[in-house]
Amino acid sequence: MIPVVILKALRGEAIPVYGKGENIRDWLYVGDHADALFTVLSKGSIGETYNIGGYNERTNLDLVKLLCGLLDEFQPRADGQPYAEQITFVTDRPGHDLRYAIDASKIKSELGWTPKQDHSSGFRKTVEWYLNNTDWTENILSGDYQLERLGA
Repeated sequence: MIPVVILKALRGEAIPVYGKGENIRDWLYVGDHADALFTVLSKGSIGETYNIGGYNERTNLDLVKLLCGLLDEFQPRADGQPYAEQITFVTDRPGHDLRYAIDASKIKSELGWTPKQDHSSGFRKTVEWYLNNTDWTENILSGDYQLERLGA
């Protein structure tokens, strides 16, 4: 969802939001997710299961508005209008879960892991990453990317 919102906003396209945007998700910054996986590999017990969560539940509409606000701050539209004007509500898909939730208490209590990013810093870093890596995203969106390995 996050890449779709950012990239469609920057291209001046409609930003699709399912239903009324009331679906709730728990969001986790990618760096925190990688850190949690490393923690499980290095400290976890073989055969145990550890749920990784962000303690960051938001409705889809709240998240889209937050991302639009960050884009307004970092790279305002040329016409001066807010990116949120591009939000378009679309028909939700049948059977779409209203809420995805994770109980991450075990990884916290047994392994001492919690996310380092708070409820907004991870989103800020993500938007900044997309704005600083437009060559990467354009390569994928143009169809030039042919599944070759990218990066180091």
